[in-house]
Amino acid sequence: MVKIAALPTKIVRALQNGGPDAHGQTAERVTSDGGGNPCRHCLRYIPSGSKMLILAHRPFPAAQPYAETGPIFLCANHCTAHQEDHTPEIFAHSPDYLIKGYGRDDRIVYGTGIVIARDEMMQQAEDIFLDQRVNYIHIRSARNNCYQARIDRG
Repeated sequence: MVKIAALPTKIVRALQNGGPDAHGQTAERVTSDGGGNPCRHCLRYIPSGSKMLILAHRPFPAAQPYAETGPIFLCANHCTAHQEDHTPEIFAHSPDYLIKGYGRDDRIVYGTGIVIARDEMMQQAEDIFLDQRVNYIHIRSARNNCYQARIDRG
């Protein structure tokens, strides 16, 4: 069994409270136009008219060659981390995603990356976890490579 994990609340609260992003900058605070801005904490779309943050995020514990950094959105106000067993709202609309496994050293496990149809993503994640070198999996946009969430062993 596998489960989708949101960004940890401790990291999100620091950013929502004005802490620096992966580039050492304060997040941009803007108003959502409702055009598909997925919060990486509650894993819901940020509603039109709501305040949101745009910032650089590196979903790895330290900088290293495989530690990709890119833009993400967060609700500007405190939201509750996604912890439910069902597929989060942010994965309901795109037809496919890029998923790839990472080892305990936080580096890509080559041969695990694949652009996969949304409805096949979780089964493919289970298959990727058959490789014991894989510690976790990232879900990324198949179009823009933006980090969406992480998949862990259940």
